[in-house]
Amino acid sequence: MAGKSVLEVKQASKDKYETPSISELQRLLMVNRKSTGHVNEVWPNIYIGDAYAARDKRTLLNLGITHIVNAAQGIYQVNTGAKYYRDTQMHYLGIEADDEPEFDLSPFFYPTAKFISAGLGSLQGKVFVNCAMGVSRSATLVLAYLMICKNLTLLDALKAVCKHRDVFPNSGFLSQLRQLDLALTLERRKEKERQ
Repeated sequence: MAGKSVLEVKQASKDKYETPSISELQRLLMVNRKSTGHVNEVWPNIYIGDAYAARDKRTLLNLGITHIVNAAQGIYQVNTGAKYYRDTQMHYLGIEADDEPEFDLSPFFYPTAKFISAGLGSLQGKVFVNCAMGVSRSATLVLAYLMICKNLTLLDALKAVCKHRDVFPNSGFLSQLRQLDLALTLERRKEKERQ
């Protein structure tokens, strides 16, 4: 395995996949960093953006956004809300999450994945997920969606999103994504054994 990184070795075989450590994930997120704009399409019809983009209804309408997830809802954060978008046809989900390693975002993984999935399944559905900077809370929820609904490993989800946007979930969120990855990997292995 000379010349291969630990992450490449772990990804070499899906059957032997191991969830990377937080430090390995952080190292992966630090390579090939680039400047990103206010909003980027990170997966077909899924966009991640910041507060500026969330408040720019014209841009959201031009992108054809039908569903919005605000992962930084609240008066002291990105204070948009369903009323802010009432003059549009956009569906809204707000989550009052702090971008702190101690904040438990994991209870929102499955409900948000369901909302994103429903949005994508709607007529010409496009989903915009935002937080203040569009790098931690919003990215964490999109990564969880990709893991839950698209059966990607955490590593594959990170690689897919990082191709299009510079993201960096805080260490607490990375830990929660690792736990989700461990649970989903175990579930997949059990399912494969049953077949």
